[in-house]
Amino acid sequence: MGIGKLNRREAILATGLVAASSAMSPAIAAEEEAELLFVQNSGGVKLSAGKLTLTGTSAKTLYFSDRPERIVGRVTTKEFVDHWATGDDSFKQDPPNAVLTAENGGDAVEVTLVLKNPTLEGSNLVYEVEVLDGPTEVSGSWASLFIDLIGAPLTPLSYAGVARRTGRRTARRIMWR
Repeated sequence: MGIGKLNRREAILATGLVAASSAMSPAIAAEEEAELLFVQNSGGVKLSAGKLTLTGTSAKTLYFSDRPERIVGRVTTKEFVDHWATGDDSFKQDPPNAVLTAENGGDAVEVTLVLKNPTLEGSNLVYEVEVLDGPTEVSGSWASLFIDLIGAPLTPLSYAGVARRTGRRTARRIMWR
């Protein structure tokens, strides 16, 4: 299988080897493609001066797909960070967009970001970031980070900008086999 679009079956094989299990309905055409969204949760957050720190980050990074696939799974957050720069079309080569939803001074806020250069420091996950929309300073007691879809979309656009990445994430999906 070369660089390009993965069909649904290949995407499930690539992600299923990491996840505890993946389900695939034989009724769905083999040529449909899966879109994967990653989610990282933490017990605290600080965004300042182009740096995002998720404190008390969950040891697992969740992923899921849009309907009709309904693929669900998890990889270790360490594995997610370790594979950041792997492959010709890595997140390092093409940094993903993300939406941070977090507590900030007692209110929930949303910030649209570009994520770069993650490091895992114990249970703290640190990213260099570019803020695209929302507050540039956040400090709070909880956060969820929703990281860009991976895959060729079944719909033409997504909030996170997956349309500009159509068919360019094969290497990242393959790395988790």
